[in-house]
Amino acid sequence: MPVLLFLIDTSASMNQRSHLGTSYLDIAKGAVETFLKLRSRDPASRGDRYMLVSFEEAPAGIKAGWKDSHATLMTELRNLQAVGLTSFGQSLRNAFDLLNLNRLISGIDNYGQGRNPFFLEPAIIVAITDGSKLTGSSGVQDELHLPLTTPLPGSELTKEPFRWDQRLFSLVLRIPGHTSPDPEPMGGVPLDPSPITPMCEVTGGRSYSVFSQRMLIQCLESLVQKIQSGVVINFEKTGPDPPPTEDGPIEMKYGPQSWHSCHKMIYVRPNPKTGVPVGHWPIPESFWPDQNSPTLPPRAAHPQVKFSCVDSEPMVVDKVPFDKYELEPSPLTQYILERKSPHTCWQVFVCNSAKYGELGQPFGYLKASTALNCVNLFVMPYNYPVVLPLLDDLITVHKFKPPAKWRQSFENYLKTVPPYYITALRKALRMMGAPNLLADNMEYGLSYSVVSYLKKLSQQAKMEADRVCALVGKKASLEGGIKLRCRSSALSLAHRKDFTQLLHSIMGDGPALPMEANTKEFAGFQLAALNKALKPQGLRNPYDIPRSHLLDQLSRMRRNLLHASICILKGQDQDQLHSVPIAQMGNYQDYLKHCPSPLREADPDQPKRLHTFGNPFKLDKKAMMVDEADEFVTGTQSKGKRPGESSSPAGGGAPKRRRCMSPLLQLGRAYTPPKTPPRRNSFVPLVLHLFFVIAHNTIHQIILLPRCPFFLRLNAGYEKIFYLLKQIQGSLETRLIFLQSIIKEAAR
Repeated sequence: MPVLLFLIDTSASMNQRSHLGTSYLDIAKGAVETFLKLRSRDPASRGDRYMLVSFEEAPAGIKAGWKDSHATLMTELRNLQAVGLTSFGQSLRNAFDLLNLNRLISGIDNYGQGRNPFFLEPAIIVAITDGSKLTGSSGVQDELHLPLTTPLPGSELTKEPFRWDQRLFSLVLRIPGHTSPDPEPMGGVPLDPSPITPMCEVTGGRSYSVFSQRMLIQCLESLVQKIQSGVVINFEKTGPDPPPTEDGPIEMKYGPQSWHSCHKMIYVRPNPKTGVPVGHWPIPESFWPDQNSPTLPPRAAHPQVKFSCVDSEPMVVDKVPFDKYELEPSPLTQYILERKSPHTCWQVFVCNSAKYGELGQPFGYLKASTALNCVNLFVMPYNYPVVLPLLDDLITVHKFKPPAKWRQSFENYLKTVPPYYITALRKALRMMGAPNLLADNMEYGLSYSVVSYLKKLSQQAKMEADRVCALVGKKASLEGGIKLRCRSSALSLAHRKDFTQLLHSIMGDGPALPMEANTKEFAGFQLAALNKALKPQGLRNPYDIPRSHLLDQLSRMRRNLLHASICILKGQDQDQLHSVPIAQMGNYQDYLKHCPSPLREADPDQPKRLHTFGNPFKLDKKAMMVDEADEFVTGTQSKGKRPGESSSPAGGGAPKRRRCMSPLLQLGRAYTPPKTPPRRNSFVPLVLHLFFVIAHNTIHQIILLPRCPFFLRLNAGYEKIFYLLKQIQGSLETRLIFLQSIIKEAAR
């Protein structure tokens, strides 16, 4: 379930307009909406979670958080205003803290127990800014600085404010205010030279310098493709360079190369059945756990993985699980693929992971795929060159009945393994069919104080998350007004003797005079602040009525006064009660929530009516019986047309006649209505309806017909016809003969 957090620059510089006529803030809002539309095309977007953070101070800057819906995000996005400073560092820290709130509660970071790539909560931060100077309360900054002090509990366990599955991408708007005569350069989008770019690269993302609307769409499409489930790892070479191969590159380059150190991501694919990543082995910590240590050393956000360029033989044992992760394309993957050696591998290490030795023991290897189209990281048990042969002998030679010598070798191996591998190793042995090789009371390597501290952090993080979620969406209380400072003298400017000269100096017509007094006078008074949340009261405050609406408002007030019952005047007119903004007209679900619960149906056997906005009388056709004759008469006549028939009548100018499907008529003969007096032509369609009722054996639906004058004109009367129709118990021919007699009687 990826988290997509939009960090929108709401500084005053976002009000500048481009040559398109829109401000940068409007372009940013449109970019977010376009991004959501592009993302919705992917079926995997159903599990996405969206958040919105602005450059305001927390918690007012958190517009949509963990418990807010998509509708809340869109509403808050439309209401953003550019009125603040470019406090990018503080806002980015607030975004990281918001993402990390849920991590300590779920224990997904697994501090001190190894790094599990399959325990991840991938998050992408999309920052949209104009790339102007970084301004804050302390002044203008040349570099991006994230505050290191944060009230978030457990932040001291990681050196950086971000995690290895969180990446930052920045869209820096550089759209000019006037149309450039030069043609737009084609190709990729360049990096932006602003201080935001280094921060993006540290987290595994990148920045985009946007110069046109086409570039913006191109960047958004690229960002949608980068929503991948994975973690970022630092790969660094240790030891000498590999010797050249026969099929690989021949030239030898000396000095540091680009593939020696890569900061790239490994893809963690979810299980296609469950949709959740599944794995077995962790990446080791960069320290050996000490049971006597009261605290944990802080870890780096991205693990430092060393790889040795010595060719080794890849090892895989049946029934022993392993994890396979694909590397993101990088100079390292390109170099490995150019060597064209898919049958050899390079071992990977984590420094200080073993009890003795600086480099540690290998926990996996890098290997090119057989088709030479990608490079995979295989994560195996710690020190796999020792344990895999032991497990192979256990399966093939000893048949899961190990002798004492094998047990001694296995116990010696366990002494060199970090204690947090015991849980994964026990699970793997259980899957192999040897669950009793490890004792249940083996220690895991963390002291009691560390375990209790982690539990305490989880509780504190849950309380902090509830507090932040409760504050999100609450508007800051507006001040009662703007206070005015007192003047130095009690005399008003209008009463000064040199008021005329002072006025001329202000207008620029005369020499400037020294201003001894402040122009803000009237001590104790305040300038009222505009409250946008207050609705205009046209019937209570005449100043709320626009000039163009005075006549309409006067007629409403007169109508309200003349129709007042028991001398009670309504505060709002009925027209105003039904006047709602266009954005709220389709919000029918919220209206239903505030309505009282409906009463029980008087007749539960009747077909249930649908909740259709604007048409409360629409019935569910699936639950009711519909006469086929009604559907034929009211339906479109051209749907059942034969291929050879023409839509125009044969006579050209004659009116189009409706085809009759009566079985009394012979095929190929047109139906000619009987010549009846004008006063009786109107009941012929009703008699034809009776024919369809009898022909389709649905006489019981005659009760749906109203008692109309056409039946009363018949000599037999409506009651007699209805009685005879119910008494008919014969074949179709008998009913048709009876209907012919009714038609002849009605045609007289």
